[in-house]
This record gives sequence, structure tokens and C-alpha cells, in this order.
Amino acid sequence: MQLIDAHCHFDDERLDRDRDQAYRRARDAGVGIQIIPGIKAAWWPRIKQTCETYAGLYANYGLHPMFVADHRPEHLAELQTWTETEKPVAIGECGLDFFIEDPQSDLQRFYFESQLDLALKYDLPVVIHARRAVEEVINTIRRYRGVRGMLHSFSGSEQQARRLIDLGFFLSFGGAITYERAKRLRHLIQALPLDAILLETDAPDQPDSRHRGERNEPAYLSGVLETAAQLRTESSDRIAQQTANNTKTLFSI
Repeated sequence: MQLIDAHCHFDDERLDRDRDQAYRRARDAGVGIQIIPGIKAAWWPRIKQTCETYAGLYANYGLHPMFVADHRPEHLAELQTWTETEKPVAIGECGLDFFIEDPQSDLQRFYFESQLDLALKYDLPVVIHARRAVEEVINTIRRYRGVRGMLHSFSGSEQQARRLIDLGFFLSFGGAITYERAKRLRHLIQALPLDAILLETDAPDQPDSRHRGERNEPAYLSGVLETAAQLRTESSDRIAQQTANNTKTLFSI
């Protein structure tokens, strides 16, 4: 059984102390592939280095909406260069986050839409972060005909989920579904078609209920899989295989 972590910040400095061991634990848990999203330009080199060091890791490069204060217009030109030279499997993590303090919404929209333009130019999927902004994200991507991708750590409604699926997007779920109080997310895992679902950890953030308060890591994806299998009353093998196939299809790996 092969698992793919569709969204993992394995380059994060919180993994510096034991990254080799965390990588081995992930492989031992069946997680053979990780998709590594970009956050800001200053961190792209460490993503490149991490993906070159560890087999089965695939880079994305992008400008995350939570770090909008760190972004500069010239970073978009750099992103185009990195896309051309480094051949990432996606653009992102991009999107909108209206939960953070002083979101600078117009600036977020500028960087999001600029990255959608790049994704279309290079025929790459986008990895989207949407918090308190799912509806606007949907309305935005409708204007970018042909754009495809995933919404990571999806937190919208079932209606929004189905609209995104109709637009050709995948929805990714992580440790949050292991908490019994997350009733909407647990319902979504049950209700949505399996061929539209990806599994992720978002490590080192968003640990599952077994590791509440701890640093997350990709090995814990097995707990997300176990919960998804229980909620869907399907075998873990089937869910692992289909979600892995979905991830490979999206990222052309």
C-alpha cells in the first residue's frame, strides 16, 4: 500500500533536528511520496534542497497569502524563473486568507490572481489555501478557464465542495477529520466522491487527534487514512490507492 502526502511542509525548520528520522518513519508508514508547497521566495531554496535530498519529494513554488507582508512584486518574476528552471509539479501554495489579522485583501487578490496566470501559462495545477475565503476563491477560479488544482485542508461546505469538483478541482483533507467535533469535515469525507479526494498532513502543522499538541509529520498520514476508511466504511487499501492515483493524476507524477 502506497500513501501520498498531498501537502507537507517537510522543508520546515521545525523538522531540522530529525528530518532524516522523520523521512524514514514516513517511508515505514507507507508514505512514499510527499508534495512540498512553497510559502515565500526566501524559502524556495530550502524546498529545492529538501526535494533533491530525499527521494519521492516533489516541489511546488508559490507565495502564500498568510505571508503577504513578505511578498514583493518582483517575487512574481522570480517565481516565473523558478518555474521555468526548476520544473515544479505545481504553483503554490497560493490563495486567500481573510482570517488573519490585517489580511490586506486587495494585495492577497493580486498575488493569487498573478499565480493563477502563471499556472495557466505553464499548464500547471495550483495548490490553494482558502480560509474564510472559499466562496471568493471559487468565484475567482471561475474567471480562469482551464485552471486546475487542489484546495488543501478544505473547510468549506458540501455545496462549495461539489462546485469545486465540477470545476475540476480536488479537495484535500488531513488530521482535522480525526477529531469527532469536526462533524462537517467528517461528513464531507463520507459524502464526496473518492475520485475527488486527496489526503495530506500539512506537517508540521495540523496534527491528528492522536498527536494533539505535538509536531505533526508525514508518518501520521496513516491515521488520516484510518479515519477516512472508518467514516466511508471502505478498506484502507482502496482509499490509499485511489487517493494516491488522484494525487499522481493532478501533479503528473
